[in-house]
Amino acid sequence: MSHALDQLRQRSKQRNARIVLPETSDPRVQAARAQIDRDGLGQVIWVEDPSADPRFDEIAAHVLARRQHKGVTAEQARELAALPLIFGAGLVATGHADCGVSGAAHATPEVIRAGLICLGTAPSIPLVSSMFLLVRGDEVLSFADCGVIPDPDSEQLVHIANATANNHKLLTGTEPRVAFLSFSTHGSASHPKVDKMRTAGEQFRATHPNVVADGELQFDAAYVSAVAQRKSPDSPLNGDANVLVFPDLDSGNIAYKLAERLAGFEAYGPLLQGLDKPWLDLSRGCSAEDIVGVATMASAMLG
Repeated sequence: MSHALDQLRQRSKQRNARIVLPETSDPRVQAARAQIDRDGLGQVIWVEDPSADPRFDEIAAHVLARRQHKGVTAEQARELAALPLIFGAGLVATGHADCGVSGAAHATPEVIRAGLICLGTAPSIPLVSSMFLLVRGDEVLSFADCGVIPDPDSEQLVHIANATANNHKLLTGTEPRVAFLSFSTHGSASHPKVDKMRTAGEQFRATHPNVVADGELQFDAAYVSAVAQRKSPDSPLNGDANVLVFPDLDSGNIAYKLAERLAGFEAYGPLLQGLDKPWLDLSRGCSAEDIVGVATMASAMLG
């Protein structure tokens, strides 16, 4: 196990967060629960039948309060609250759990929907996006967005970068160094897509002056010091970026899978970000060990 993952596990043991795992019928989730309990990584909140739970009326009332303006009736709110994902997110929203992890048996849009219904977006980051934590030995990188927003504009990219930088620091304990990636480095090419990344980089630096950031940059100029010295000698990153912001979902999704399959990185995510409390997603191809890993990350994202 890498040093970074071991640190996350140790922090989870110390925090002992209440983690809801709503997909109780999935054997991988059951195995993850056993491992979390065995290793003391948190307190698993386990609800097999939401409608029979003593907190059901409270969660249904919470759903109604949040969705009544959308035309949801009291009966419909109860139907929603009976769904495991909605009930699980409701437990987080109402303080009965600290964080939640789901997605082993549900698609990402369903997980996001539950989070938006019950939690909503954080006041400081009014946009739901996702990041992947890429781990190889003691090296840890954060990639975004790789799972939610197909073609973010420059303003959305600033929100994505801000959320990812914050979570990179929470998850790794190291300062984020943000690169806005492109096929151009500091004007080496001209195209509207290049302009988008350059504008996002400029806006991010203006609004987050305490975070080291640059862009637009090609990947090698962002990641390899020797290349950075030739292509972008004035870059504050100096080829040492650890938060990589991609121009669109195509490039982000392809990049993390290349890093995982060809470069030997372990990929954890998509970690949803921008919701008011940690409510994280899983790949439906996840293993029990993946679920445990994401649960420790949910605990770390509590701050």
